[in-house]
Amino acid sequence: MDSRIKELIDLNFGKYTSISEAAYEYLFDNYHLKKCLAREMIVESGNRAKYFYFVLSGVQALYLLNEKGEKVILGFSFQNSVSGAFDSFISGKPSHFFLEALTPSEMIGITKSKFDELFERFPEFYRWRAHFMEEILLGRISREVEMMTLSAKDRFDAFIKRCPPELLQIPQKYLASYLSMKPETFSRLRALRD
Repeated sequence: MDSRIKELIDLNFGKYTSISEAAYEYLFDNYHLKKCLAREMIVESGNRAKYFYFVLSGVQALYLLNEKGEKVILGFSFQNSVSGAFDSFISGKPSHFFLEALTPSEMIGITKSKFDELFERFPEFYRWRAHFMEEILLGRISREVEMMTLSAKDRFDAFIKRCPPELLQIPQKYLASYLSMKPETFSRLRALRD
């Protein structure tokens, strides 16, 4: 059993449910290892997402394109987090979003049929699913409140406090887009902190 993958499973599922040897075995038998180069597209808008990912390393961005063809960053995934174009993975329909590896990345993925089977075979995992959905919902609400009520400086400060170090290694234009500000504004605010 690969210790990195076991640790990733423990970090994501283990805080909400105990994982039996049978469940570990199921996960190990049904994951797909994906390695991506920097700037590699994982899911393109209009295509179906085949996998729900857990990130071993690297940073990925979920985005869409605005009417000018510019990337509008909706979120990031990074080491020990989940990743994917969830709209498509859940619905089975083509995604509205792009998922791109911003840095070299390594992830493990599970298909929709195997993901659904995981919950059927191991109902204790529903507890994780409920907590995962709550975290996504609360995070989304918090982000919307920040975007509508905070100044650019306050959004920047809030982001810097909670972001993992690897996010600060990606090009600033992605972070600026995520915070809904111009790259020059992000750069100026970052310079004030340094």
